[in-house]
Amino acid sequence: MSENTHSAVTQVTQPRVLARYRQEVVSELMNRFGLDNPLAVPRLSKIVLNMGIGRAKGDEKVLKEAQYVLGAISGQKPVVTRARKSIAGFAVRARAPVGCMVTLRRHRMYEFLDRLISIVLPRIRDFRGLSADSFDGHGNYTLGIREHFVFPEVDPDAVDHVYGMHITVCTTAKADPEALELLTLLGMPFKQWAQGDQRFREPESEETQQS
Repeated sequence: MSENTHSAVTQVTQPRVLARYRQEVVSELMNRFGLDNPLAVPRLSKIVLNMGIGRAKGDEKVLKEAQYVLGAISGQKPVVTRARKSIAGFAVRARAPVGCMVTLRRHRMYEFLDRLISIVLPRIRDFRGLSADSFDGHGNYTLGIREHFVFPEVDPDAVDHVYGMHITVCTTAKADPEALELLTLLGMPFKQWAQGDQRFREPESEETQQS
């Protein structure tokens, strides 16, 4: 395969969000943060999908359903998470299955983020944007999905229960404002401001400014 052909194939198969990051976001963040080295620009490191299945205690069918749902959504085989120790109050025994999770990296991570932004979030009922308050202080963002039905990859006839999940987008940003800038430029639909953070205040109206 010639070098030109290989380059063309690479461009065709490159996820859209990754292409946007390389072609637009890197230069924009370098200007905003005054960075000279492109390697210092914040980037995505991984996306973790975590699904709790507390009702799966002793029910192998529920566990298999949850694995199917998470596998269909991510395109990757989920890992079953198990209790580290027994908890009598919740009738949980040590090593009992309590959930399943998937960690996405590289191209699969960008492809999933593209589907999340362009297909899944618009399908959520009464969706008005993501809250910018859900960063963890270290540049990572977590959002919750209540119903798996918003993912079109899941066959509704193959599942008898409704499953929710948490999606954590991990970045290399050193602070939450940098991560917010990165994810916003990648296309995540955040609300205009984060409560309690002066940096993301709602812009004042003309009437307020004149008064």
